[in-house]
Formats: sequence, structure tokens, C-alpha cells
Amino acid sequence: MLYLTPDDEGLATAARLLDAGRLVALPTETVYGLAADAANPDALREIFRAKGRPVDHPLILHLAGVDQLREWVTEVPPIVRQLAAVFWPGPLTLILVAGPRASSLITGGQTTLAVRVPSHPVMQAVLRRLGRGVAAPSANPYGQVSPTTSAHVQRHLTGRIAAVVDGGPCQIGIESTILDLTAGEPAILRPGAITAAMLAPYVQLAESSHTSGTRAPGGLPRHYAPCTPCYRIAAGTAARPDMAGRVGLLAQREPRWPVAHFWPMPDTPDDFARVFYAALHAADASGCDALLVALPPDGPEWRAVHDRILRATRPLPPAS
Repeated sequence: MLYLTPDDEGLATAARLLDAGRLVALPTETVYGLAADAANPDALREIFRAKGRPVDHPLILHLAGVDQLREWVTEVPPIVRQLAAVFWPGPLTLILVAGPRASSLITGGQTTLAVRVPSHPVMQAVLRRLGRGVAAPSANPYGQVSPTTSAHVQRHLTGRIAAVVDGGPCQIGIESTILDLTAGEPAILRPGAITAAMLAPYVQLAESSHTSGTRAPGGLPRHYAPCTPCYRIAAGTAARPDMAGRVGLLAQREPRWPVAHFWPMPDTPDDFARVFYAALHAADASGCDALLVALPPDGPEWRAVHDRILRATRPLPPAS
């Protein structure tokens, strides 16, 4: 795997590799994405091979700007332009009706397409050099913790992809909000940095995301998980869970019981999200036999963080 710096030479090399049908990991403001030329079916198939990803699981199309959208969807309703004016470039993915150019490899065999315009300057620079869109799921083995640094990509995908461009740590740290605009009332299929409260002035959201039958990227109940067994516990759990071996803990407060490793987590939802995956990567590499994640406060501002914790962890097993 080539390690590319985000200078003119590195960006040009990344664009050339993509143009040649190779896979390149690129930073976005959310997580690092595994990019392939969206117009090249052979390159798209390589994404599924490199990640071990089921071929019916849809990908997200990344474009340089909203002006490219008409090439990929059947129509661009006024609400899309309104949302794009406010939230693009940025961490909002829209589900729209796919046009004939959108390969079933991107849509997962559906009639819908997930698309966004990322804001990271490295991804933007490569997209503009390439001159067309890329499909870019997270640059990690399927189902495992998403990468927020180039080191995470190198650890898991060396030997599977052509290159990674180092754009530094991702600013947001969890995947984009996914908003479905194809199933009657708009519905959030995956929470993220763009919250329901932020969207409310522009769209009347469905009360439940389950009103949509669309399969969305990252929508499985078990996802974003470390290889080490990982369990969730209530904040302030008074006694050490009955677990053998070396136990690591991610929590906002240091426990009163001994752990092999402790990773302190921030008190605000944005800061928690920014470092959560990095902490999971560090914990996964620590040699612990089990990991515990203490749940942060509840509330709408914590919805995206809770979503990722619930997908990355299991309930604590009953005491033996």
C-alpha cells in the first residue's frame, strides 16, 4: 500500500490510481472512505473484495458538488437543493431515486441511491482532479470499527488496496447522517452529526426511521465493532462485572474498580463522537480480553453516539 501525503504529487497520484481502477483510502470529515471510480464496475467489485462486504449492501456515492447530482439520479427535487445549500459539503447523505448511470453495485440492487458531497479538502481535491464521483464506504474490513486516521487504514487494509492519503484525524469521527427522501415522509435511517433538530426547519421527519424499507449503508444491528469482545454497561456501574482476564474500559468517569486499561471519554457528544472510534481502535490493539463501554447520558443530542455504541457492543452477559 502506498502512503501518500496530501500535497500536489500525492493528490495527483491518488487521482491517477482511481482513474486506473484501483482502490484508494481517502479522508472525509466523518471517517476514512475506501474510494473507487463510481463509473468503473470492476473497481466497484474490488471494494467488496477488499472489505469482505456483501455485494447487496449499498455504497455511498461521493460527489464534488451538487451540480454533478443530475448525472446519477432521476430527478433533483427542490428539497434536495434546499438541503444541499445548507448542509453540503458536509456529513449528510441523501437517499434519492437512482438514475440509469448508478450501477447496482452501488445501489445494492435497489432503485435508490445514497449520495453526499463531503467537505474534507483532501477528498474534494481528489474528486475534482478525477472529474467524477467515487463510491466510498468506510475503509475497513466489513463490520469492524471505521477508521479515523490513516494508521487505522494501514493496520487493517495493507495488501488489499493501492494507497491511502493521510489527511490527519477525521474531524467528526462517525459516519454521516442518512436521510431517506424516497419513502413518503423523510426519515433518518442513520443518525450522525446532522441531527433531527438541525433538519427540522427544512423537512417534516417521520416519527420512526422504520417507516422506510430502504436498505442503507451501515444499517445492520451489529456494525462498527472491534475484534475484541465488547460490552456496554451503565455509567457509574458500582462493581466490576464478573469477567475473567484483562478488561479495558471506555468511560467518561474513572471507575472505582480496577481495569487493565482505561480510556477517558469526553463529556460532550461532538467530542465523544470525534474520539470514539480511535479509542476503540486503541482498545482493540491493547491486548485486553474484553472491553467495556460505559453509556453516556441519554437525550437527542447523544442519539448518534448511542447508535454507534449499541452497534459496536453487546449487552453484558449475565453473571456466572
